Amino acid sequence: MRLGRIGGVVSAIALAATMTACGSAQKTIDAEPSAGAGGSAGALVGVTMPTKSSERWIHDGDNVKKQLEALGYKVDLQYAENDIPTQANQIENQITKGAKLLIVASIDGTALTSQLQQAADNKIPVIAYDRLIRNSPNVDYYATFDNFKVGVQQATSLLQGLGVDKGEKGPFNVELFGGSPDDNNATFFWNGAMSVLQPKIDDGTLKIKSGQTDFKTAAILRWDPATAQKRMEDILTKTYTGDAKVDGVLSPYDGLSIGILSALKSSGYGTSGQPYPVVTGQDAELASVKSIVAGEQYSTIFKDTRKLAEVTVKMADAVLKGGKPEVNNTEDYDNGNKVVPSYLLDPVIVDESNYKDVIIGGNYYTEDQLK
Repeated sequence: MRLGRIGGVVSAIALAATMTACGSAQKTIDAEPSAGAGGSAGALVGVTMPTKSSERWIHDGDNVKKQLEALGYKVDLQYAENDIPTQANQIENQITKGAKLLIVASIDGTALTSQLQQAADNKIPVIAYDRLIRNSPNVDYYATFDNFKVGVQQATSLLQGLGVDKGEKGPFNVELFGGSPDDNNATFFWNGAMSVLQPKIDDGTLKIKSGQTDFKTAAILRWDPATAQKRMEDILTKTYTGDAKVDGVLSPYDGLSIGILSALKSSGYGTSGQPYPVVTGQDAELASVKSIVAGEQYSTIFKDTRKLAEVTVKMADAVLKGGKPEVNNTEDYDNGNKVVPSYLLDPVIVDESNYKDVIIGGNYYTEDQLK
């Protein structure tokens, strides 16, 4: 991200903007469509998603497919179960089948260069979905949430849960978890969070008792809950002996949060004498929203994937008709080869205080689903 924008976020860490989008709205810009883009009703669109093991990707795939089909397009929806060669093969097959546009949520954002070149050779535009595809000139557009802001909100929520916004001085024992190092979003989440947390680490409000403060050490490959659980168990065994307790955990994703909470529960947290630490999350997965309602996980970052699908489908429709898709960011998402025109959506902090309004009121889950 640009240093100016990061500095703006850091200076805004008064915690006053916690429940609203923290950051100024960006001017809507029209981006030029890909050369050779064109198509018509009934065209085939290839959609590839990482895995069905995460609830959110199932929703994403279903929403994109449903909305494209409502516009008269044919859809080839594939899931690769977090296997990179499988996803590469799926994209190649979609090109062979005659897809006129590709929507790709990549497993590894650096692993699809040859497939995207094949798409470009066939004049097939590519929209990166939620995860930026890196090191290729053949990514035409990117639809996602403001991922730096997601990290800011996770850290802001963590400090809220610890009571820092109410004047609590600590020091608080906090542990840090990062996302998958092959997912471009993970570093945005981390950098956003650390822009908020680092000043509190520096002034002694927060203490990373394990000493594990760098992204490489904290990162969890493929966002795997079992790996997160094992790392939390190791930290507890090696660091939290005697009366030392964990006060908070920065977790960038709900699946990791569930694994972290399992490790904490096995160590005696969650009992009447030892409450759970403040544990953050992301994606508002059903199990984690239930956990928030039950007083276990503290918060999650809600990213309405219905809206992400809607934005992406509008992009695809505009490109296939030879038009100009709407974007609102043409500066921040450099994939190592080009700055990709992007549309960013705003995430929302959800915790026990507002889940009814945001989640149930927004018809994302019903009250019965959360029982």
